[in-house]
Amino acid sequence: MKYVRFGSTGIKVSPICLGCMTYGSPEWREWVLDENGTRPFIKKALDLGINFFDTADMYSLGASEDVLGKTLLKMVPRDDVVIATKVFNPMSDNPNDRGLSRKHILKSIDASLKRLGTDYIDLYIIHRFDPETSIEETVEALDTVVRSGKARYIGASSMHAWQFMRMLSLQEQHGLAKFVSMQNHYNLIYREEEREMLPLCEEMGIAVTPWSPLARGVLTGSRKNQTIRATTDTPAHHWYNHQAEEDAIVSAVEQVATARGVPPAQIALAWVRHRKVVTSPIIGASKPHHLDDAVAALSLTLSDEEVARLEAPYRPRNLAGHE
Repeated sequence: MKYVRFGSTGIKVSPICLGCMTYGSPEWREWVLDENGTRPFIKKALDLGINFFDTADMYSLGASEDVLGKTLLKMVPRDDVVIATKVFNPMSDNPNDRGLSRKHILKSIDASLKRLGTDYIDLYIIHRFDPETSIEETVEALDTVVRSGKARYIGASSMHAWQFMRMLSLQEQHGLAKFVSMQNHYNLIYREEEREMLPLCEEMGIAVTPWSPLARGVLTGSRKNQTIRATTDTPAHHWYNHQAEEDAIVSAVEQVATARGVPPAQIALAWVRHRKVVTSPIIGASKPHHLDDAVAALSLTLSDEEVARLEAPYRPRNLAGHE
């Protein structure tokens, strides 16, 4: 595994990150694996050289963090891995148990630390932009988290580029801890991030860790296979519903994959990885070959002709994934 610099920071991460929404409690979503089902995937990821793991407090309502801590930190020294978790989404019916208020952020970081069984989070991410809380309150609370030693770095996730720039500017203006990463929606089917967010991240030295690089499996053919995840994933049905355009993109991926003699997943992930601004795409794994395909994609270099074929069917679309 060849590790990469995480944006403008000094830390190094694997060029793919294991997303842990799949791990936690099947009571939350029927396709989620419990602790026993999770353990082989964490071990395999470590064996493959992956040192970057991403979860969120809302995944399985905390159980994902709990399972990740119990499995990962029994296999490897804490300082050998980079753990990211996120805050924003509702954790209960309590009106203050959500969002990016100072109250919720300071409560949530402590709860995440306890569930993960660690003294610090490497990367603490705001899961979305909170229009109901002032930006000043949010960035000052995040600065408190970093200065307290509870998080080493902070990051952000899907939002408008102007919102991200406003937050970065306030952090710069007031000498607060700055966001070092952007976890955004980006894949062959959804490329609207190329307009403003990716150029902004490149200019500011922000690490980019795209979520859903395989379009929730659509680019691998899961729509045809009708897996439990594919049939019950309501957000994905909303994000990926332009059938004719998407089918043309999936077909292009399959054509390139067939010519290469590799699975479509490797081609779709290799395309994301070919963008120099992308640091470490977040991949999910519920079957052993998912991790093998992700690592194999790191060694694929697409030709200009292949890239052109993959990109040709794309048409501009509405923003998706900010909600």
